[in-house]
Amino acid sequence: MQLTGRWHFELVTADVLAVYRVHDVIHTGRTHYQSVDVLDTPAFGRCLVLDDKTQSTEVDEHIYHESLVHPAMLLHSGPKSVFIGGGGEGATLREVLRHPSVERVVMVDLDGDAVRICRENLPNHHQGSFDDPRLALRHEDAREYLRACDEKFDVLVLDLVDPIEEGPAYLLYTREFYEIAQAALNPGGLLVTQSGPTALINYQECFTPIVKTLAQVFPAVAPYTVFVPAFTTLWGFTLAFTEGAVPNVPPADMLPEDVDKLIEERLGSELLAYDGTAHRRIFSLPKHLRKGIAQEPRIVTDDTPVFMV
Repeated sequence: MQLTGRWHFELVTADVLAVYRVHDVIHTGRTHYQSVDVLDTPAFGRCLVLDDKTQSTEVDEHIYHESLVHPAMLLHSGPKSVFIGGGGEGATLREVLRHPSVERVVMVDLDGDAVRICRENLPNHHQGSFDDPRLALRHEDAREYLRACDEKFDVLVLDLVDPIEEGPAYLLYTREFYEIAQAALNPGGLLVTQSGPTALINYQECFTPIVKTLAQVFPAVAPYTVFVPAFTTLWGFTLAFTEGAVPNVPPADMLPEDVDKLIEERLGSELLAYDGTAHRRIFSLPKHLRKGIAQEPRIVTDDTPVFMV
């Protein structure tokens, strides 16, 4: 089979390449911080690609964003103030704002030009969430913002670009940053961060050290993973609990019907991907991840960061 036409090529690891056909290039260029491409594709619909890495696609972004946002939001007793780090497409914001208890969202994304491009070209991602009056949108470094601000939050959602060498976000995955983030949480607060790929061939790139690093800062963590087709791999997330937020029942042991009840009570409607059965599945880690976390010796610091390919 010959590859005709235009294609997007993307390294999954140093030895594995993913490829998908491009129907049209909606936007291509560089901001001060990164390259930004918006592509129309037959397989995945409209896609956002930053620094040659697919960030989200119309077809399956709901899997990623629902999995990132709702476990943390539902495990909090009633989140009113939420901080979002990154999340330029507006889809994480969209999911946070589904919760009626939320009164204020501070979204800090360093790259204002990238957010503008997403706002103009990815309407099905943000679905107008940038116009919600509960939002305070800022374009500055999330680490410095949290260090300097007096405001405390119930939930911190870190929808950051991957920790790529010389990229804009690798210092947002370190012990020093997680200590800053913990200090910005209200009593009973939770943090959730995207934590990189978790397939057998790449889970050690950053997932296991991120989990181990968070466990040094927070009294309890709960890693989980979900398959995102456009990423061609399982993708990892990590919940981190402050002292007052540690649940009596670990997320992996919650009954599906209890999760479904929470969704109905809090949101009043079903989600596309995340429900009680999905919750049980994503928190049931495969053996290679359980073993990898237990054996992981690395702690990510400012002086010893981790980088993805």
